[in-house]
Amino acid sequence: MTIDETLATAVSGMPVAPTRGRLRPLGVGEVTLRSGFWQRRQDTNSAHTLAHIERWLEKAGWLANFELVDVGDRRGREFADTEVYKYLEALAWEYGRTRDPEIDNRYRAIVRRVVAAQEPDGYLNTLYGRPGQAPRYSDLEWGHELYSFGYLIQAAVARARTYGPDELLEAALRAADHVCAEFGPEGRNGICGHAEIELALVELYRLTGVRRYLDQARLFVERHGHGTLADIEFGRSYFQDDIAVRDADVFRGHAVRATYLAAGAVDVAVETGDAGLLDAVTRQWRNTVARRTYITGGMGSRHQDEAFGEDFVLPPDRAYSETCAGVGSVLLSWRLLLAHGDPRYADLIERTLFNVIATSPGDGGDRFFYTNTLHQRTLGAEPPADVQVPRAASNLRAPWFDVSCCPTNLARTFASLAAYIATVDDDGLQIHQYTSAVIRTSAYHVEIDTAYPEDGLVSIRIVAGPDTPWTLSLRVPAWASGATLDGLPISRGLVQLRRDFTAGQVLQLRLPVQPRLVTGDDRIDAVRGAAAVERGPVVYCLESVDVPPDVAFDALRLDPGTVPVDADGTVLVTCRPAAAADHDWPYRPATPPTDATPVRVALHPYHRWARRGPSTMRVWIPLTPER
Repeated sequence: MTIDETLATAVSGMPVAPTRGRLRPLGVGEVTLRSGFWQRRQDTNSAHTLAHIERWLEKAGWLANFELVDVGDRRGREFADTEVYKYLEALAWEYGRTRDPEIDNRYRAIVRRVVAAQEPDGYLNTLYGRPGQAPRYSDLEWGHELYSFGYLIQAAVARARTYGPDELLEAALRAADHVCAEFGPEGRNGICGHAEIELALVELYRLTGVRRYLDQARLFVERHGHGTLADIEFGRSYFQDDIAVRDADVFRGHAVRATYLAAGAVDVAVETGDAGLLDAVTRQWRNTVARRTYITGGMGSRHQDEAFGEDFVLPPDRAYSETCAGVGSVLLSWRLLLAHGDPRYADLIERTLFNVIATSPGDGGDRFFYTNTLHQRTLGAEPPADVQVPRAASNLRAPWFDVSCCPTNLARTFASLAAYIATVDDDGLQIHQYTSAVIRTSAYHVEIDTAYPEDGLVSIRIVAGPDTPWTLSLRVPAWASGATLDGLPISRGLVQLRRDFTAGQVLQLRLPVQPRLVTGDDRIDAVRGAAAVERGPVVYCLESVDVPPDVAFDALRLDPGTVPVDADGTVLVTCRPAAAADHDWPYRPATPPTDATPVRVALHPYHRWARRGPSTMRVWIPLTPER
């Protein structure tokens, strides 16, 4: 099949389209979100966030960079181009799910501005290579040139899969050919300081069938870990250039870089049949989830380098948990789910979606958290709506950042979210995430009706399916002890129903979403002696706006002997204030606890925090001492 013939059949609507693996994904045209938790966020993204991003790309001058005559007027950081590309990708997925002509017009207008800046040899970057600028590839550690190409390619692939080939794809193909020529086996022995080009090249291979794109992605993955980049103050682990990918045991260094590289490595392993490489990333995922991941699914506990800490170093008040690292985690876990079919990957996707991805954007879709702390000690100050702030300077949601990778990453995630709900294989249909939705493929038509996660009842209606027996697989989350299907108890993990389903048949899955206390591994020193509250997949938190004014927020101690209670969208817990007084010295002899009057306080979902004005907040609440 020629490249043109391959592209003619490329409109699949899938963000990830592996040619092999345990499961096959569905596209944004095959799954439609209906009224519920995720549709509300997708609608906000469509109605408000996309336009907000475009306004800021113009206001900040990052779109105008592609049209500059005087390069001295260029604005933004070295990776500013990528925010335009991620925005284009978000528009592509949005058009794919809505067929809105206005979205199509906005996309085309920006693409015309972008492709006009491409050099004849395929190079495209607004910061390097022109007279008066630094030479191309003169700073592979920090220049982000290949990283930028990766997002350009992903935007073009998204458009091809939701519309068909266009001029952005032509530009992406020229760029990819340029990269292969510059960094192939006979070219520069280099990698980018920020992984991204790897997974983009594999997806371009999947789209076009052109083998050199896959080979180049494999070469980039294999070059990591050999000191290819210069050493820096954070060490080469920051770039994942200290240990070869297939030799590492855990994710380390910059959290977004690490998850992006791992996702690209999975793609390479799947397409080349490299079982050893796939096993290596699987091992790293397992160890990272067990030792270096926050209760929210957030990743990254070091602010100075936005990086993973050592094993079990997970301080709540120093949680960096960058929103983009949450996106990277979802991208990686989805690829591992498709490769292996193990529901554990969908469990982490769910946790991360509800407690990182849903937490970052404000209700209006025009403010965002860059980082996601689990303990806010001071009242935040909300930046004005027209102010661009440094990336972590705001401890409340901000409209735009000097480094605005998170708003655009969220936009493309929400626009493509329907593609992460379900999969198929040769034997049937698998449902991984629970939200009201319609799944309609050439073989299956299934409707999901639920108020999850507020309510644990999930109704699944079979509208149409094969005439012969087929298997419907349902994920039962690891936390869902006591789940039932049609009133009968089921085990956690994967429930597989092989039947001759009839049209109109309804199955009722009930997941126990009553609140529960959770404690951390004793090796997580920062939360020893504290507990958190979860309800279903949602982590809850205590905010100062819910504490009586005569009670000190930091003095509250959670009474583990009382049962958390559901109460109209909140969870009521019993706390006892500890004696608190200022002293000249903050340490004193251990003394028996004194009785204190219990206080009933309401906890709210963590993803709702700081939506009622500035507040202090904590996810982990110290427990009352044993008597």
